[in-house]
Parts: sequence; C-alpha cells; structure tokens
Amino acid sequence: MRVKLENLTKIFPNKKNSGEVIAVNNFDFEIPDGTLIGLLGPSGCGKSTTLFMLSGLLKPSSGHIYFGDEDVTNLPPEKRGVGLVFQNYALYPHMSVKQNIMFPLQNQKMGKSEMMARVVEAAKLVQIDELLERKPSELSGGQQQRVAIARALVKSPNVLLLDEPLSNLDARLRLQTREEIRRIQRDTKVTTIFVTHDQEEAMSISDYIVVMKKGVVQQIDVPQKVYDEPINLFVAKFLGTPPINVFKGRIENNQLFIGEEMITKYKADDQLVYVGIRPEGFIVDANGPLSGEFKSLEVMGRDSSVVSTNPNSESPIIRSIVPSDQEIAPDEKGKVHFFVKPKKFFIFNADTEERIFEKE
Repeated sequence: MRVKLENLTKIFPNKKNSGEVIAVNNFDFEIPDGTLIGLLGPSGCGKSTTLFMLSGLLKPSSGHIYFGDEDVTNLPPEKRGVGLVFQNYALYPHMSVKQNIMFPLQNQKMGKSEMMARVVEAAKLVQIDELLERKPSELSGGQQQRVAIARALVKSPNVLLLDEPLSNLDARLRLQTREEIRRIQRDTKVTTIFVTHDQEEAMSISDYIVVMKKGVVQQIDVPQKVYDEPINLFVAKFLGTPPINVFKGRIENNQLFIGEEMITKYKADDQLVYVGIRPEGFIVDANGPLSGEFKSLEVMGRDSSVVSTNPNSESPIIRSIVPSDQEIAPDEKGKVHFFVKPKKFFIFNADTEERIFEKE
C-alpha cells in the first residue's frame, strides 16, 4: 500500500502557557508500496506523533493522509486497515498467546476455523507457533514482541506501524529481533513505518530513513546516503558510532582551515564554518596537519579507536578509527597527527549549520 503524507501538521496546546507546540510541521512524503521506512530522531522530535496520526489515534491539525488513492485523514483507526505494535507490547496477561493474536479478529464476522488458520499462519511467520497455549508471563521479551507483531499482522493490514518496538529488549535480543522484523516485512511485503531513536536500528533495516528534529523533517533518503551526505550539522551529528568529530574552522581563499592549520583546498566563499569529520575519515600519519594530545586507545575488535584531544575543536575529543594492527606512535610532545581523507569530511555554515558544497 502506497502511503502519502501531504502537509501533515499536528499542533498541541502548551500547558505551561497559552501558546502552542508544533509537534509535526508540514510533513510531506510519499512512501512507496512495500517498503520499510525508519522515522528517526531524538525524543520529542515528532516521530511517534506522526505514527499515531497515521494510525488514526491522533487527528491532524491540518494536512492529509492517503492510503493508496483514498484520503483516510478522518477515518477511525478500525477502518484504516493498519496494524500497530506499541513499545510496551500491550498484551493481555490473562489470555494465551493464541487468544492475544486472535483478539483483533473477534469483532469481524469470521468463522472459528478461519480465525484459527490465520492465527497459526501469523504465529508461524514470526516463529512462535509452538507457544500458542502459553501466557505472556511465560515468554521472554523477544517472544512477547513477536506475539505483538503477530497480532498486528493477523488482520492482513495494509500498513504496519511499529512504535520503538525494540527499546525494551537487551542489546543482543534487539539485534536478533530487528533482523526478524526485516525478514517478516520482506516476506509479507506490507508497507511498514518503524519509529526509533536508535540510528543503528534505522540504518540496518530501513529502505529509507526520515530524520526529524523538533517536528520538522531534516532529510529523507536511503540510509547510506543520509550517512555519507548529511544535509546539515544535526543529521551529521545524529548518525554515526563513534560520533562525528566537529571542529570550528574557516574557508579563506578557497582553502579550508581548522585553527591555523590548512587542511585542504575547498572552493567556496570565505566564511566561518563547522567541519565534520567522521572517525573513518582520518589517516593517522606523523606528517598530518591536524594533531591532538594522545589520551587512550579503545580496542574495538577488528578496528581500534584512537582518542586524542585537540584545542581547536568545538568538542575537545578526536575519535579516529584505525586498523587494529597499526602502531600508534605519538611524537615527542605526546601528540598524534592526522590527515583528512578526500571527500570524507563535511563543511557546514557556522550560522545556519546547513551543508556547504564545493563549487565546480
């Protein structure tokens, strides 16, 4: 099912004063049929509000929602054909797994044999068909999550909505469950919107990522392109582990400076800038123009992360990922030197924080 959001806006009254809070501001996007979309951003950015408007639990202040060619903006939730999985699973503790999954079908005029066939089919899809007689209290967190997904899928929804479904799971189980969610989505081909504040989750399973900040969409694209080509400083900072290094710099005479060091040539107007360099964008080299006092070496398996301080950075930490077999030799002053890899850094205007692209 193709989903289209047209100038979607949600405004709440501000309880602290007589003003208003714009939770979602003019959200425009068309979600292709059968894709998985990650709504990504910090708490309070409007991603769950967007999800609840899609489900019908919240009415938009303005704008429209289309499922296919149908305007569903004013349709109640039960008539939208959506499956919704909440963060806390919302399973009925007194019911068995089978009864929980079957519950959405009981208000439909459907025979018991057909309902049971659907329950078994949904349970097999999420691989819990051997747990149908158990109660939720007898299940692990990951199994409970699968029950919630099966309950959402048993209605054969046009759209599946997932509101931070992995946040209550431990790290290992989150990894396993997000892989399962991606498998299930590919098997069912149901259009899915997945809300998360975890950029690694969004990067790993989404066809497209929508990055949001304070109700405003910042960037929409395939995950790798959002990482490789952030549109502004917020997006660059929000994606990446270890986080991006940000320095105060300037462009002068088509040259990029960090502090007093000329880093590279860069064709752009003279101005103050922020320079974003991802950890993998450095080359540790004794002749590099950028340097920092060596502090520690974090071993990360196949790679290691060099951590050093630099007095010219907005944040005093430089993190550089280097091969684990590379020897790190600070100079006589205890500093480590770096080159910056070509096309592995981003320049942002110091006032607007928007990306500055090099002139042709």
